[in-house]
Formats: sequence, structure tokens, C-alpha cells
Amino acid sequence: MKTRRVVITGMEVIAPGGVGAKQFWELLTSGRTATRRISFFDPDQFRSRVAAEVDFDPELHGLTPQEIQRLDRTGQFAVVGARGAVADSGLEFDTLDPYRIGVALGSAVGATMRLEQDYRVISNGGRLHLVDQKYADQHLYQHLMPSSFAAEVALTVGAQGPVTVVSSGCTSGLDSVGYAVQLIADGSADIMVTGASDAPISPITMACFDAIKATTPRHDAPECASRPFDASRNGFVLGEGTAMFVLEELSAARRRGAHIYAEIAGYATRANAYHMTGLRSDGIEMAEAIRVALREAGLPGEAVDYINAHGSGTKQNDRHETAAFKRSLGAHAYNVPVSSIKSMVGHSLGAIGSIEIAASVLALGANVVPPTANLHTPDPECDLDYVPLTAREHRTDTVLTVGSGFGGFQSAMVLTTVTGAAA
Repeated sequence: MKTRRVVITGMEVIAPGGVGAKQFWELLTSGRTATRRISFFDPDQFRSRVAAEVDFDPELHGLTPQEIQRLDRTGQFAVVGARGAVADSGLEFDTLDPYRIGVALGSAVGATMRLEQDYRVISNGGRLHLVDQKYADQHLYQHLMPSSFAAEVALTVGAQGPVTVVSSGCTSGLDSVGYAVQLIADGSADIMVTGASDAPISPITMACFDAIKATTPRHDAPECASRPFDASRNGFVLGEGTAMFVLEELSAARRRGAHIYAEIAGYATRANAYHMTGLRSDGIEMAEAIRVALREAGLPGEAVDYINAHGSGTKQNDRHETAAFKRSLGAHAYNVPVSSIKSMVGHSLGAIGSIEIAASVLALGANVVPPTANLHTPDPECDLDYVPLTAREHRTDTVLTVGSGFGGFQSAMVLTTVTGAAA
């Protein structure tokens, strides 16, 4: 049981369609999509040729030439996002005890882009079986180790408390924040900088998902390619980005008059011990994670006002979580609005869980449910209220956000408004 209540007091989002929480929310509520033909490399050789890319200039967003050289794109997102979240929190980190500040960062595939680029150099375009190490970038080891991202964020914010990377596939962005909450709740830290970052849009990643036919081959109309819960869906659209947060204990946030976005009231994760990429059709593991998260929050299923679905746009996933919502919420599952923002910003693997937390927080603040874009013909097996095409005004005090990842990982988080919070 949690002994201290944990709230979000700082946030930054770097996502397809815009950098910053305001631009992100405008994209979501407009129902526009940020999916397009891949521009980072020539995708013609691949089955899937679309992605949701971030228009991101690292220099424009304050990174020095040395930082740009040292950091992979995933690390650049994380550092810029952490700086933005810290500034948004209003905390003066240099006045705090650094041993009470921690970092928990999620990432599924780490520095994929830079590793692939560097390998092309040291192997002379793949021609050398024994690579020529004299051409290796001096930061190549850092690109190999995902822990380097957490170390960079810790350096950025001056954190000398618990610092770690959580890598649990597509639930990494939920699990990293859940871990951060636990550290504050049990008294191991007072402030946590947390979230997730991934920049996986590279030839090797596209080839991996092509091999298992997980990504969509619908490249003739990229803006319509991601269509969760629609009968014509045929795979997800790869994305990239980050969302970073500052978490602190509720009473401390109130004492300093902080703006409180939301309380993270409950979190749980489960695994199916079943299949690396397969899902049980009954959704029992996700349902269990939802039940435990609600129990931790001290709330019944009927309290859920909005579900931010995993909604990847694969038939297996969409049917699995539809079953999970019914199993965990009972009849209320038919009354609560559900949507998938992956229809607009793609699936950024480890980062998406944190990006979806940001969307959930913004939905709480605005009392608006973002839509599921491209949902024109619902799958009859997905028979819940998936909020098609247009955002909906809806009283929202409690949001359930869920994630599902390869390896059988299923995670759920409950976010609530905080009454009496300082503006």
C-alpha cells in the first residue's frame, strides 16, 4: 500500500505533430494525424513505409553542439523533455537535496538510430565482417547502453538519488513512471524526474516489424494508416518522441503552492507467461492489472470516466483489450468513453506509455476526451464506445490508461484530479 500520495507537478511532451504540451493537445483534440511517409531514409524496400516523425531541431531546443554529438536522438528527446518538465514544475532543483532526487526513464530500443548509423560506418556499409574500430565514434559505448539515458537526465537535473532505466518493451513508459511513484511513496525519494523516450524509426526497426507483419502496409495514404478498432486496420504505425514528468509528494506540492496536474492514484503490471508476441483472447492479464491499479487507487470500476487505450491497431491487441475492459469493469465498460491516440501520433514503443499519460493528464484538465482518428467502420468484436473522429466534451475526474507489450507485459495506471489543488 502507498504511504504517500504522489502527484505530477511538471510535464513536457515531444511528440509527432508538435513539440510542447500545448501543440500536442491541439493535435489530439483536432483529430488530426501526424503520420506520413518516412523521411529519415528511403523506405521503398520495406513492407511498411509510413511513420509518425517528430519535427525536432535539437539546436533550436537548446542542446549544445557537444550534446548533439554525444546524444542519440532518443537521448536528445529525453534531455530536452526533462529540462522542460523541470522548468514547468517551478522547482528550483539546485536548492534541493540531490540525494532525494531520482530519475526513472523508460525506453524500449535505446539508441537504435545512432547504433545503426555507427555500424554502417565501422563496417563500411556492411561490407566488412570484422569491423574497423578506428572509425568508431567515441560515444559508441554510451549508445549501446540504455542506462546512459538515465545518467544524462540525472546529470541534467542534478539527481544523485535512485537513477535507473526501465525497459519492458511497449509498457516501458508506464512502468518507469509507476516505479518512480513507488520510490516516492515508500520514502526512497522526494522528487522523481520520470517518463520515457524512444526514437526507433530506422531501417533495422522497420525490418524487424516487417518480419512479423506488425506494422501496416497501408502506405498510399499515410494519414489514414493508423486506424485502431476499425474493421479495416492491418497493423500499427511506428512513432517516436518523449513525455517527461516531475513527480512529488502531494503535501509537499501543496505547501509550495505548486500547480498539480493529477494524482497517480494506482498502478499495476502483470505478464501473461504465454507468448512473446501473442495475446490471450480473454484479456485476463490486462484485466488483472486494471483491477489491482483500481484497488490501489481505492476506486471502483464505475469511477473510471475515460479509458486511454493501448489501441495499437492490430486485430489481436484491439480485441484483447476490449475483452480486458469488459472483464475488469463489467457493465460499466459499455458506458465509459475509450480512445487511442496512436491513431494520431503512432506507436513510439517504449515512449508511448508516457505520452499517453500526458494525454490522460490533459484530458483530466480539459474535461475533453480525444478521439480515435480514422475509425469509420468499427470491428463488431470491438463494441465499446471508442469515440470516433471527433473530440468529446466529457466530465473527467478519473482516467485509466493501459499498455500492452511484446513479452506479454500488461500495465495499467489510474490518474485522478486533486481537489483543492493550488492553481
